[in-house]
Amino acid sequence: MSYLDDKTPIPGTILFDGTMARKGYGLNKMCYSLNDQAARAEFARDEMAYCEKFGLTTGQKKAIKDRDVIGLLEQGGSIYFLAKFTGGLGLNMQDIGALQTGMSLEEFKEKLVKAGE
Repeated sequence: MSYLDDKTPIPGTILFDGTMARKGYGLNKMCYSLNDQAARAEFARDEMAYCEKFGLTTGQKKAIKDRDVIGLLEQGGSIYFLAKFTGGLGLNMQDIGALQTGMSLEEFKEKLVKAGE
């Protein structure tokens, strides 16, 4: 059996597979667009109108509005594309890792240091 065939849930992990990629297509496309300064300015002027432009679902728009990073992952967001959105919120990958694991930022950083020893 291939590791791709094993859909055994990993506690606390949101599996990003083909189904989630399709679910999050508009969300991820919108986040990717934020690489462009003009797009970031347009988003800042009217976030929900910008979300509509990419066909985001009600759940995705709510997660954007609430700045709910875990909710965005649950709504099909790819961490690689969400990084552009979360970067605009002042969050980096360690902040997101802490959110995903339910740890404080300092606890998560300590875990990373220990894993590297």
